[in-house]
Amino acid sequence: MLKTQSLYSSLSIVRLVAAFIAGASTALSFAPYEIWAIFPLALSFALWQSQTLTAKQSLYYWLSFGFGCFAIGISWVHVSIDTFGGMPIFVSITLMAILAMYLAIYPAVAGYLLSKLSRTSKYTLNPYFTYLGLFPALWVLTEWLRGWVFTGFPWIWAGYSQTLGPLSELASFIGALGLSFIVALVAGSLILLTQKRIFPVLVILPILALSAWAAPLLNPISTSGKTVKVALVQGNIPQSMKWEPDALWPTMLKYMDMTREQFDDASSVDIVIWPEAAIPAPEAMVEDFLMDVSKVASINNTAIVTGIISHQQQDFFNSLIVLGNYHQKHQQSADYIGDGTNQFKKHHLLPIGEFVPFASLLRPIAPFFNLPMSSFQRGDYTQPNLVALGYHIAPAICYEIAFPEQVRASVTDETDMLLTVSNDAWFGASNGPLQHMEIAQMRAIEMGKPLLRGTNNGITAVVDPHGRITDAIPQFEAGVLVTNIQLFQGQTWFRKIGQLPLLILCGLLVLLGVINYLRK
Repeated sequence: MLKTQSLYSSLSIVRLVAAFIAGASTALSFAPYEIWAIFPLALSFALWQSQTLTAKQSLYYWLSFGFGCFAIGISWVHVSIDTFGGMPIFVSITLMAILAMYLAIYPAVAGYLLSKLSRTSKYTLNPYFTYLGLFPALWVLTEWLRGWVFTGFPWIWAGYSQTLGPLSELASFIGALGLSFIVALVAGSLILLTQKRIFPVLVILPILALSAWAAPLLNPISTSGKTVKVALVQGNIPQSMKWEPDALWPTMLKYMDMTREQFDDASSVDIVIWPEAAIPAPEAMVEDFLMDVSKVASINNTAIVTGIISHQQQDFFNSLIVLGNYHQKHQQSADYIGDGTNQFKKHHLLPIGEFVPFASLLRPIAPFFNLPMSSFQRGDYTQPNLVALGYHIAPAICYEIAFPEQVRASVTDETDMLLTVSNDAWFGASNGPLQHMEIAQMRAIEMGKPLLRGTNNGITAVVDPHGRITDAIPQFEAGVLVTNIQLFQGQTWFRKIGQLPLLILCGLLVLLGVINYLRK
């Protein structure tokens, strides 16, 4: 009884509710709101409220903060469960809440360890190290773990809140996780300011401002002088009919008709992009159609990259293939031969949507666990670039674009552009597709390459190497985005070094905290 009273003496319901609200407010830092300052302010508020709590109290406090962050930030998850999963809205919201509570464990662990390592009954760790070293390190490491454990869910990392903020260009050096470190560092500086320690704010904020100004100037990428004309086709096929057998041929013919219009111009496009699973059938079922499309593309000196279901023996893959001209313009026989060459197979599959863990147990429970195409196999982690008309394209299908190291592994010295295709129709008019676009923009900054994003119903867009959307077409409309892409040369520092130096730094900072704790 005394222990329970001790736990709640400083941890009132009001404080837990405040933590939840602070966490929920971070959703405003991400698309479509993009109020980038809210995340560091929310973190600093949480630090301020939790600074007098015990380690156990901090665990519950930051769990509430994290639950608010994810319950609101990824509330769009329930749309696919409710609309396409065949479950009542109460069940879909409950499942979404369970996911949010699981994800909240990671900031809870960061808060618990911060309190545990920084304070004991005999001493308090130096506040400068606590808030400017230990806290940012713990926040980054727990975010990284969240992006790795159980296949990972690296959505709404703190760094993504800066995609359109003044610090965005720093991602070309330190990546999205590096920006998370900076967000936590700023939050730590603000909490020190409340303790009348103004030195960190006076030093750190000007350094960040100077770094943000200098980053574009020091970024070692430059225009190559080459351009490529692309057309991204947005079919806007209703999700309810996408996998219906009767809709197969109307769907394929719609994409072909929308593409054929681009061949009427005297200067036809170089590359046409169809979205994820634009052809919702295995290759073998539509082989004649693929050969015809490949011939049409070749005749028009074009390459078409499309999503399709590929298969090897009894295994099926969510894939991208190239039709028409592979290496150069020519009007001869089509390059496509359907043997798996010049093909990309998705590696990072979406749990439930593309594979079902413990399938024998879960599939009988509800229709949600039997979504169309939820039995894919994964492709290799590293695969060759797609080659379309001689241009080298580093692809990522849907969810994969959220994994920076996997995208980095696909980019080579020959890579001309990034490509991500998706079908976000699963999530309707929610914030999910907008956050997905924001994540893709961050990958363009990190890799210093233009990025093409082709989707079924939006957002279909082109992003420059600075993360800015240069062209886009509206969501929920059938249309074709035709644009000239400026190509770039050189490698960003993040492309060269990746996340490892940051993770080592964070590991060392936490190790220092552990050593200090053990020497108490």
